[in-house]
Amino acid sequence: MTMFKSMAFAGTVAVMGSLSFAWTISGTVQTNQGSPLAGVKVSSFNYAGYETTSGDDGAFSLSNEGGVGLHSVTAAKASIGFNHNVITISNIKAQSVTVSVMDALGKVCASKTQHNVDGIMQLDLNKTTAKGAKFLRINADGMRNTYQIGKTVSLMKDGDPLPFLQFSKDGYKNATYQAKAEVESNVLVKMEVATSTPESSSSAKVEEKSSSSKKEELSSSSAVVQIIETDCTGKTYAAGDHKMSVSVDGKNRTFIMHVPSAYKGDKPVALVVDYHPIGGSGQGELSSSPYKGKTDPEGIITLYPDGTAKPGGMGNGWNVGPCCSNDDDVKFSREMIKAVEEKVCINKQRVYATGFSMGGGMSNHVACFMSDIYAAVAPAAMDLNKTNSAKCNPERPVPIIMFRGTNDFVCKYQGGDSGFNDGLNFLGAEGNFRFWAEKNGCTGSPSKNSNGCDEYSNCKDGSKVILCTKQGGGHDYGDANIGWPFLSQYELPASFVK
Repeated sequence: MTMFKSMAFAGTVAVMGSLSFAWTISGTVQTNQGSPLAGVKVSSFNYAGYETTSGDDGAFSLSNEGGVGLHSVTAAKASIGFNHNVITISNIKAQSVTVSVMDALGKVCASKTQHNVDGIMQLDLNKTTAKGAKFLRINADGMRNTYQIGKTVSLMKDGDPLPFLQFSKDGYKNATYQAKAEVESNVLVKMEVATSTPESSSSAKVEEKSSSSKKEELSSSSAVVQIIETDCTGKTYAAGDHKMSVSVDGKNRTFIMHVPSAYKGDKPVALVVDYHPIGGSGQGELSSSPYKGKTDPEGIITLYPDGTAKPGGMGNGWNVGPCCSNDDDVKFSREMIKAVEEKVCINKQRVYATGFSMGGGMSNHVACFMSDIYAAVAPAAMDLNKTNSAKCNPERPVPIIMFRGTNDFVCKYQGGDSGFNDGLNFLGAEGNFRFWAEKNGCTGSPSKNSNGCDEYSNCKDGSKVILCTKQGGGHDYGDANIGWPFLSQYELPASFVK
């Protein structure tokens, strides 16, 4: 008797309807007096790259149906077939592909990961103990689609949050809307006229702290790098996504440790901490971040921490200034990394941070306050704000690559007030660029590098400060094809390793 009667037939089934946890929101933007408001920029805090503008009648519609998933990273006409419980995915090309079979509750019954796939990948369910399988999920280079066996259906799981939208227009206070269902229509958003012009961050002067508290300057990049020996005995670990927690100030803080199949525990590997956007989660960042597709083939461990919410705030976020959490997220990050280093074999000189949106703000933030841990950072779609930048005093030059879009309506490229009366006033992309150049002791003027990014290359201790600007780009993830090679070239000086 076959395992799944509905799948036990010869021949190949045509590809079933693809899903990418689709959502659609439409409605109208009005003034407080009820007049339609045209030209309002609608963006998502927690879904990268989704933006629109309200029409003359104030109407807007935003959807991610068919926007991301398997077909966006594979060859055209990718197909899925079942033949006697063997799942075959054809015409697929990706650096890393994970195929999982889940039951009705979303529990993974069987899973297989394969790297450098170019053509066909198979999962033989006859060789697994999978029972009660209902759904098939395919994750290709961090983008995923989900299929239901037998018919098309939408599946929303924890970690795949509904969109959290921002509405912005010059002369009006920003407004937000948290979606409550996968499909919503007739949503009404009202915006108030701004009473004053927000202060521009371009005129803000950042107080430079004394360097007397810094550790002794390290030798130049031409010096021999001291390597710390690491004992990997007993630090093998099963591949998969492991939900973990640490206690910080009496509170249970959670995170996901992702162990790729290429990790063997026989040598120390790098560690990447990937911070999620406001209203997001570690699970959501695990699903969306482009970095995992680059690090998985190298056996690198990646962490996806969960932020916490401030009462009356906008959902789970990070304590990067006046908003958006009351918890000590620097302390949490330290405890999380320490706990992971006890379980898997980590090269303590190769720990990196990245993140999107407020996660980008957090990866800027930890460069200030965890320069003794992170070798380099790669924030996207957010800068430092006046509050945390004024307190920023890293113990060493921190190599940093920043990714920003000129048409980012969530965190404006030119910087300034966030528009939410939360006390956040951003340095702006170019202000952030100059700020880090000063902190890292860079001299001379920036130049264009081979990736078309602006780069300060003459900085202390061989560090670099890079700003990659996407003209016309919106609120989006950075380019891991550029970000990961940048991060991976740096090592934390041995004098900082505890």
